[in-house]
Amino acid sequence: MARMNAVIEPAEKQNPVIEVTGLVTHYGATKILDGIELSVPPGEILVIMGGSGSGKSTLLRHLLGLKKPSAGHIRLLGRDIASLDQKQLYHLRRQIGVAFQGGALFGSLTVAENVELPLREHTDLDDGTIRIMARMKLEMMNLAGFDGLMPSELSGGMLKRAGLARALIMDPKILFFDEPSAGLDPVVAVELDELILKLRDVMGMTIVVVTHELESAFKIADRITVLEEGRLAITGTVDEVQATDNQRVQDLFNRRPRNEAVNPDEYLQRLTGYRPDA
Repeated sequence: MARMNAVIEPAEKQNPVIEVTGLVTHYGATKILDGIELSVPPGEILVIMGGSGSGKSTLLRHLLGLKKPSAGHIRLLGRDIASLDQKQLYHLRRQIGVAFQGGALFGSLTVAENVELPLREHTDLDDGTIRIMARMKLEMMNLAGFDGLMPSELSGGMLKRAGLARALIMDPKILFFDEPSAGLDPVVAVELDELILKLRDVMGMTIVVVTHELESAFKIADRITVLEEGRLAITGTVDEVQATDNQRVQDLFNRRPRNEAVNPDEYLQRLTGYRPDA
């Protein structure tokens, strides 16, 4: 019997793994995100950048289903997360991995126990299988032999890799990574970048990275999204965003300070709360 080869569609023809349409959100009366549009195909690394206060962290909270939008929709793996009840959201999150900035390991547990924890909480696997799966993920992160150490005994780079091992233990379809290179020396940062690329190339994982690190972003990104004061400044390939004529984006990439003109009357009004026309 002849063997049939599977036909794999190009990424642009596949349904997006992440889709954000018309996203608006407020904290109180303050609008934080305004009309964000994103579409991430399977197997892509999308890097989200922007200055402080641009809305990166808020966007990440929305993508994780931790905050509901004021308007718009967020779809992960084809599901509108705002419409899901707690049980449905729980099952969706089992397909998502999150690697936090500082590793976010529990200090009272060993490295292995931290990595095993999601399997113990969310599966009925036996102890032997859980230990083997944790060792496999630690091996992937070049942490073989460190499973019995406490988080306090690890370096910054090892903490990040251990946190990544835990994020991957459930074999998620989407990985969210918050500031992977922050606080690391250049050599360790490069090694972590290589790990992220390996996850995409070997495991076909869709990855969203929030970072301030330009060198890392330009190395790992398939596309970059830049936020500016809660709005989408640009989304494109590394070459496209580097060539943009958007002055704010160029200031970010070239580390130039903003030199905004200050109206003395408006400045005094902000300080005193006094409005002459009130």
